Amino acid sequence: MKKKENKTLVMGFVVLISAVIVIGVLGYFILSPSQIILQGEFEASQVRVSGKLPGRILELRTKEGLRVNKGDTLVIIDSPEIYAKLDQAQAAQDAAKAISQKAQKGTRKEQIAGAMEQWEMAKTAEDFGKKTYDRMSNLHKKGVITSQKFDEVEAQYNAAVSRTKAAKSQYDMALNGAQNEDILAAKAQVNRAKGAVSEAYSYLSETTLTAPISGEISDIFPKVGELIGSGSPIMNIVDLDDSWVTFNIREDLLSKIKIGDVLTARVPALGNKEIKVKVDYMKVLGSYATWKATKLTDEYDTRTFEVRALPLEKNKEFRPGMSVIINWTKIKE
Repeated sequence: MKKKENKTLVMGFVVLISAVIVIGVLGYFILSPSQIILQGEFEASQVRVSGKLPGRILELRTKEGLRVNKGDTLVIIDSPEIYAKLDQAQAAQDAAKAISQKAQKGTRKEQIAGAMEQWEMAKTAEDFGKKTYDRMSNLHKKGVITSQKFDEVEAQYNAAVSRTKAAKSQYDMALNGAQNEDILAAKAQVNRAKGAVSEAYSYLSETTLTAPISGEISDIFPKVGELIGSGSPIMNIVDLDDSWVTFNIREDLLSKIKIGDVLTARVPALGNKEIKVKVDYMKVLGSYATWKATKLTDEYDTRTFEVRALPLEKNKEFRPGMSVIINWTKIKE
C-alpha cells in the first residue's frame, strides 16, 4: 500500500515538473520578441547598348553570359541608307571643291577673249548706229524723213550704246575674275560639304557597335536578321565589379543603422556564406511602399527606405538577383 502511494507521488511530481517545463518553454517563445529577418538582393550597374542608325542586324559577335572587354566589337548593323547618304555628301563635296577652284583661278582665257569679241562687236554696231543716226538727223532737219522714222533710228542707236556698255562690263568682269565675296562663298560651300561628309562617316561608324564597358552580357534582344529602329536597345552589359546589396526597410527599423555601418549578412545561394556589407546609401521610396496605419498596429503611416550596402570583399560569385539575408534582431543599436 505504501509502495503504491510512493509511486503515485513520484508520478505526480514528474507530471508537475513536465508541465512546468512545457509552460516555461511555451512562455519563452510566446513572450520573447519575434526575430526580424530582412531579405535584400544583389544588384549591379548595367549599360544598355543601342545604335543611332535604323537597320538590320547583320552579325552578333557575342552571346548571353559571355564576358566582354571595353572596345570589343559586339554588333554589326547593315544600313544601306547611310551608304547612300555618304555618296551624296561626297558628290556635293566634289562639286563644291570644283566651284571653289574655279573661283580662285579666275576666268579662263577663252572666256576673256570671247567677252572682248562681244564688246568689239557691240562697239562696231554702235559706230554704225552713230553714223546712221547722224545721217538721219540731217535728213530729218531738212524734212526729208518723218519724225517717226527718225525716232526709230534714234531708239536703235540708243540700244546699240546700251549693248556696248553691257558688253564692256562683261569683259571687265571676265578680266578681273571672281570677287572676294564669291571666293569666300565658294570656300564656305566646301566647308559645308565637308561637314556633311564627316556627319555621314560618323553615322557610318555606328554600324559597328563596341562594348562601352567591360562586363558580362546579360540580355540580347534582337536576333540576327531582325530590323531595329534608331535607339532601339540591342543588349545589356552588367558590370559585376560594381555590385551592391539593396534592402527595403521600414523607417521604424532604421534607428539601428547609419551610413558607414558594417553589417553581417548571409547569401543562401552560396551555401549561406557570411559576408560583410557597408551601408552606403539611404533613400525614401515612393508612397506605393508606405505601410498604412491600422488599429492593430501603429497610429501613423510608416515609410519605407531603400538602403544600399557595398560588399567589403569583391567576389565573382556574387550575381544580380541573389538573395541576401540579415537577422535584424541581432543588430545592436
